[in-house]
Amino acid sequence: MHSTAFTPENAALLLIDHQVGTIGFTHSHDVNLLIQNTTKIAKIAAAIDLPTVLTSSQEENFQGLLIPALREILPAQYEARIKRRGIVNAMHDVNFANAVRATGRKKLFVSGIATEVCVLFPVLQLLEEGYEVQVSADTSASHTLYGDTIALRRMEQAGAIITTVDQIIAELAIDWTSPNGTKLIHILDY
Repeated sequence: MHSTAFTPENAALLLIDHQVGTIGFTHSHDVNLLIQNTTKIAKIAAAIDLPTVLTSSQEENFQGLLIPALREILPAQYEARIKRRGIVNAMHDVNFANAVRATGRKKLFVSGIATEVCVLFPVLQLLEEGYEVQVSADTSASHTLYGDTIALRRMEQAGAIITTVDQIIAELAIDWTSPNGTKLIHILDY
């Protein structure tokens, strides 16, 4: 059971493999909506200075670079991204694991491509290590809807909270008239 809300002061964001090539082989969600929502989650992090760790896998292969929006919105985090060499569970990459620990946060929003591969296994490990995890389902995607659904169910059964980017915005804002609320309400973009 999670004790307190995720806040800009106690949470961090992990974005895993939002690469142009990997997004191209997802079919569980509308690709344009997936990119729009991933752009939204990056804007949240930038607006409230939420510690963010980006990672990619085998950029020089078909996976390609991270989507351009991440470079535009989070330039420092993009430059500091952890480039993995084919390691499925990003937490098995010492550089990624160290970057996650360096945030000093035990509450993590996690999102990535593919949900059933590169999100599932680090989330299961993070939960085992005592982190509280919220998985943003609408900024993650898989090859099939079936695979995506099963991965989300497996993470939820292990203790992760399954959420959406708009729920994350509302949770971090708390009050639309607060300083964070006024920064975040414009990102809702209905």
